[in-house]
Amino acid sequence: MDAHGDMPDIPLNQLLSWQVGDVKISRVCEMVLGPFHLPRQMFPDASAAEVRAIDWLKAPHVDDEGNIYLSFHALVVETPTKKIVVDTCFGNSKQRGHGVERLDGLNTPFLTEFGKAGVTPQDIDLVVCTHLHIDHVGWNTMLIDGVWVPTFANARTLVSRTEFEFWRAQEQDALHRIVFADSVQPLWDAGLIDLVDDDHRLCPEVSLLPTPGHSPGHVCVRIQSRGEEALITGDAIHHPVQMAHPDWCSDQDHDREHSKASRSRLLADCAQRGVLVIGTHFMTPTAVRICQAGSTYRFAPPTAPSPSI
Repeated sequence: MDAHGDMPDIPLNQLLSWQVGDVKISRVCEMVLGPFHLPRQMFPDASAAEVRAIDWLKAPHVDDEGNIYLSFHALVVETPTKKIVVDTCFGNSKQRGHGVERLDGLNTPFLTEFGKAGVTPQDIDLVVCTHLHIDHVGWNTMLIDGVWVPTFANARTLVSRTEFEFWRAQEQDALHRIVFADSVQPLWDAGLIDLVDDDHRLCPEVSLLPTPGHSPGHVCVRIQSRGEEALITGDAIHHPVQMAHPDWCSDQDHDREHSKASRSRLLADCAQRGVLVIGTHFMTPTAVRICQAGSTYRFAPPTAPSPSI
């Protein structure tokens, strides 16, 4: 995903957690980016006026001018048997260029924030990358004495086989070649990546759900425990505006038609079954229930999540 606009003066939000049956899910925020000005940035089919007309959508997701904001966070999923991280944000010390120079050499307190979730990187058993874009793989590695080493040294990293093979073969996309080289290839060279099917089950409570479109092998992460269910969106749904307008595609979508189809299926299923939707880029409250709203959808916050102190 590209990054546009100016970073607002918004502090890292309080760590949030949600309980889904026997599974605890915690949000670890790296940064907030925005405003994204529509239609020039992010959603080329959208307009600020159309965003302002979504009467149920308020700050901090959007501002009064109809610009949108995105949160970049990892999600720690703790099951009875596994500790899992879903997506790993931008990462520190990476040199990016290619139009995203503002992301060069980041020095965020992500690992400090991560510790507030009550786990350490060494505790993590599995890392799941919903896809291999710049903002979902960065903390796979960290720079130590000039060498990119695994951040989650004891974890296996699970990647869709389709996704991995697509990005490994890229020769035209200079930015993603760099991202692959410093955030994916070191894990592959260390033998820490497992290529899996797009519907792979990680453990009894957690499985992958194929949602191609944003990228060829994009997956969401499904959590099911004791009759309760949550879904981590990845970039199948970037922002709540896409609930009101499922046909709005990101400017980074690889295949717009597949992206629309995946998003429409997700929204319909989650609305019908009352699934807790945890948006990988949603600002607070981040976890929402989806309701049918005519021919489209909207959200209402669930019971307030419990802040982790």
